[in-house]
Amino acid sequence: MAQEAIAAQEGRSGETPSVPIAVFDFDGTVINAQSGTQFTKYLLLKHYIGPIIAFKVIWWGLRYTLHLPIDQDRVRFYLTDNLRAYSKAQVYAIMKDFHDTVLVRYYRQDAFKQLKDCREDGCVCVLVSATFQGVADAAKDYAGFDAALATRMEWDAQGYLTGNVSGSVVEGAGKVTALEDWANEQFGQGGWHVEYAFGDHYTDKPMLSLAERPFAVDPGKTLKRAAEALGWPVLLWR
Repeated sequence: MAQEAIAAQEGRSGETPSVPIAVFDFDGTVINAQSGTQFTKYLLLKHYIGPIIAFKVIWWGLRYTLHLPIDQDRVRFYLTDNLRAYSKAQVYAIMKDFHDTVLVRYYRQDAFKQLKDCREDGCVCVLVSATFQGVADAAKDYAGFDAALATRMEWDAQGYLTGNVSGSVVEGAGKVTALEDWANEQFGQGGWHVEYAFGDHYTDKPMLSLAERPFAVDPGKTLKRAAEALGWPVLLWR
């Protein structure tokens, strides 16, 4: 993928290439839903978690919506604690089943169109999300992204979840870090730039600020005010 993108840019300009990247947030942008809330419902209905854990996650989600202080690691511990009895392959299968049976109904058609347009414009299209990597991988395959950068959980030597996050949650400034690390590895430092960025939440502002063409998609009030102040276009996707 990296070599193909670089070759395409060389063919256009004949100069040292800078590979254009289009980055997409997932929850509230590509899909009209919050994957964490939907995953909680899924795990509860499948009896992977009980109602007490579900309540804790919903309470966390409410605090997130209200912009109150939250612990990003804690909510993921809640959701995966009962999955620690399953192997890595089984956990990823659970996450894929969740995506394929629940999240597929929430995809926005305009997101697919935008993805197609960015690809035709020569961009490498990357999904960047705080969701679990297993969910993001399923979304990548379904929607046709070139890469998916998401929150990775920690696994022990036997291949079982520890309940901890591996590295950092891919949220806020963490999205910028994840994207920069990935793009530098793929294209070399200075060999890429963010052409387009799409996000809906105020925590997406650092990622949107990287782009030459940032877009606020169905933004919340805080991001909408920031977009208006910065002159960023606001998109309303189906």
